[in-house]
Amino acid sequence: MLHVDGDPEFSEAVGRFLEREDDRFDVTTAPDVSEGLASLAERDVDCIVSDYDMPGRDGLEFLEAVRSDDPDLPFILYTGKGSEAVASDAISAGVTDYLQKERGTDQYAILANRIANAVEARRYQRLFTERTRRLETLIDNLPGMVYRCRNVPDWPMETVEGEVESLSGYTARELERNEVKWGESVVHPADQAETWETIQDSLSADGTFEVTYRIVTADRTTKWVWERGRGIDEADGDPETLEGFITDVTEQKRRERELRRAREEYGALINGMNDTAWVLDIDGTILAVNDAAVETMGYSREELRSMRPHDFDIGLDEAELSELIETMPTDGIQVFETVHETKDGERIPVEISSSLIPYHGDTVVLSIARDISDRKEREEQLERFASIVSHDLRNPLNVAQGHLESAREERDSEHLEHVARAHERMAALVDDLLALSRAGARIGDVESVDLGATVDHCWQNVATANATVRTDIDRTVRADPTRLAQLLENLFRNAVEHGGDEVSITVGERPDGFYVADDGRGIAEQEREEVFRDGYSTAAEGTGFGLSIVEQVADAHGWSVTVSDSEHGGARFDVVGLESADD
Repeated sequence: MLHVDGDPEFSEAVGRFLEREDDRFDVTTAPDVSEGLASLAERDVDCIVSDYDMPGRDGLEFLEAVRSDDPDLPFILYTGKGSEAVASDAISAGVTDYLQKERGTDQYAILANRIANAVEARRYQRLFTERTRRLETLIDNLPGMVYRCRNVPDWPMETVEGEVESLSGYTARELERNEVKWGESVVHPADQAETWETIQDSLSADGTFEVTYRIVTADRTTKWVWERGRGIDEADGDPETLEGFITDVTEQKRRERELRRAREEYGALINGMNDTAWVLDIDGTILAVNDAAVETMGYSREELRSMRPHDFDIGLDEAELSELIETMPTDGIQVFETVHETKDGERIPVEISSSLIPYHGDTVVLSIARDISDRKEREEQLERFASIVSHDLRNPLNVAQGHLESAREERDSEHLEHVARAHERMAALVDDLLALSRAGARIGDVESVDLGATVDHCWQNVATANATVRTDIDRTVRADPTRLAQLLENLFRNAVEHGGDEVSITVGERPDGFYVADDGRGIAEQEREEVFRDGYSTAAEGTGFGLSIVEQVADAHGWSVTVSDSEHGGARFDVVGLESADD
């Protein structure tokens, strides 16, 4: 607080007493109005106590100067030379309190009490003003109206605020004057009795209620509204007044009706499928599931509709689900493998095939989950079998190769060369067998791959003799880099095996993929369907598995591979369906 008085000794004595009286007080003094105003400019104060008769300007002039900057700052005129005229002028100027100086120290206790009351009153007023502002802001931004009404069947309104007219078509004035009564003229006639009973039953239970009903607006439009409120002013246990909030839910009701219709229609669309099938909204909401999904997953239809795919897909989270839907091709099928967990905790490996389909003006996602447990088991069995076979073949093959080297040291014979080539063919067969069985139709993590750099790297890994490669490609694609390298290396080996040691190979770019072409002897048209079959080869040294691996890698990515004549009469392999990393 700031105490301004022309008697510095008196000011100090008052200050000491006030600070002893209440430890919240921190008193600053000033001898006149000029220094008082200067002190106010330097610090914030909660209250001013000022004498009236001072050198220069008097206390009323000080009050007027203060009020011009802060109309609400507590100002107590504490003077020994006051009069009724001074008191009247002070009140007119907006003084907070007026107190005459008296003899003795009791007056200081009164002053301290007046100061504390004035400061607390201002704080409460500020708090009330802020709460009122916040409430008004909240009401202004609510999508509906707040009200207070009498709890009788026609619900006459006492106060209404908010979006009253946009909600009901009536003005707040019409409702507050009861020119229009909510329960009689606004609530739909068919809903009046049921709404009244529902609210009264809820009030009897816990004093609050929530209810949805129809209203008829001033222009005779029917709307659905949701209301929440509570009873107040109870007499004999029955609330006499209600306070609450009402908002328009017509659009929500329309959406619910459409969702029910869509679920019925989507259900009819997919129920005949043997595989588990789902229809999703583009935000990932499950709209419908078929009977197979209910039977397989162990959840009821209602439970599945309330879930999201990542709730039972242990290989998927919400962010990944959103990304899958956002990147889904508009004219193709998105295929990936994952694992579904049933209600009983059983985990089922599945292959998901999803596509965007138009249906009644909407775009939805149709997902079909095929159980691939048997396929996974066969792949594991094949891998175990291939590992055993390759192990049992490699050991005797290594022994034979060792004896062959010893035989070459002892004698030189053309028969030994035939033996060496046979060993090399056996080793190649074992390698290709392992590649087929271990890779299978699976791919690893897909990432952005520089296709040109991958071509150069793969060329270094292939025994190419005097063959050459020209790379005319500059793009980044989405692929499993290991499997893509496997595809390219097998295409290079195929070109060298069938085109000769000096064959020229070109890797070029297509809008949707790439091609590998050579100037060798080519592949006859009648053989082109056969070249991708396991074990088929026209080269004496070939294993017949290289192109089968190429097709398998392409299929695993969702690509396709075809063979035709190259520009120079050799073979050309086109790999299409690739996704550019920049797409």
